[in-house]
Amino acid sequence: MAHLFLVKDIAFQAGLSIATVDRVLNGRPGVRRQTEMRVKAAIAELEKQQAGAMGGGRMLAIDIVMETPQRFSDAVRAAFEAEMATFLPGVFRCRFHFAEVMKPAELVQLLDRIRLRGTHGIVLKAPDVAEVAAAVARADAAGIPVVTLVTDLPNSARIAYAGADNRAAGETAAYLIGEFLGSDGGKVLVTLSSGRFRGEEEREIGFRRVIRARYPDIGITEISEGHGTDAATGTLAAAALAADPAINAVYSIGGGNRAVLAAFDAGKRPVRVFVAHDLDADNRALLAARRISFVLHHDLRTDARSAFRAIMSRATALSRAVTPSLSSVEIVTPYNMPAAD
Repeated sequence: MAHLFLVKDIAFQAGLSIATVDRVLNGRPGVRRQTEMRVKAAIAELEKQQAGAMGGGRMLAIDIVMETPQRFSDAVRAAFEAEMATFLPGVFRCRFHFAEVMKPAELVQLLDRIRLRGTHGIVLKAPDVAEVAAAVARADAAGIPVVTLVTDLPNSARIAYAGADNRAAGETAAYLIGEFLGSDGGKVLVTLSSGRFRGEEEREIGFRRVIRARYPDIGITEISEGHGTDAATGTLAAAALAADPAINAVYSIGGGNRAVLAAFDAGKRPVRVFVAHDLDADNRALLAARRISFVLHHDLRTDARSAFRAIMSRATALSRAVTPSLSSVEIVTPYNMPAAD
């Protein structure tokens, strides 16, 4: 397998041991096809980063760890890759660790493995649980800065949060749905991927506060633990619709929107207004087709830039720490949808 990189660099990028990468590169037996594909992908990623790198600045290798549906991790990967070249001569190399569902113990094991292997920083989207906060503390004690992405761990040793004001986003969703339904009222199906994520909890709190204060004729039914995947979320949505004929609107905090719409279609139920989050590929298509009404979007490239700056401020020992500002939330309709990157 032809390449121009040190074995240790390929191993770092692939998240494999040097010995495993050496076996793959030299065509030795006993290597799984999946492992070989990971090495090939790592080499391709290094080639792409090398092609975009300019100058002789310091290379900062960071790890981006996320428990999230693939449609969102794809958008995050694109945002971070697009921002990498803007930080020359300090060049970032990103290693991505994405999973749609991860047990806390698995996430902690991954964070500890990254800490022991070495990294210049970690960007983390993870549930706000004690085990994860403890792993963040171990990374910080080892001199590794951790930046939380889109959902915060405020009681941890993370150095910064990069993302939107989630409570304000939830309040905005309540305003849109409340004004749309008006005096007719109804009931909103609120979908969360999991109650373990602080960002989703803050969106729900903001949403409930405004509905309770300004639109008391509108009820709320919540579903959770579908992890943003279509199969699990669709099953939960179908059960909620079967149990409550008053549901006529959706506030999708956690995703799985195609499956939620399919549940409404299967029950021959109308959706008067549907508010979702993030302009991923699915939501772009659904918004263009008028299947959802509004998307609350914030620029992931702004979040990536904030995370890079926070990590760079620690790596270069700036006297004043960089505190990222919250990214703004934009209400997107079919008529003002920005072009895809």
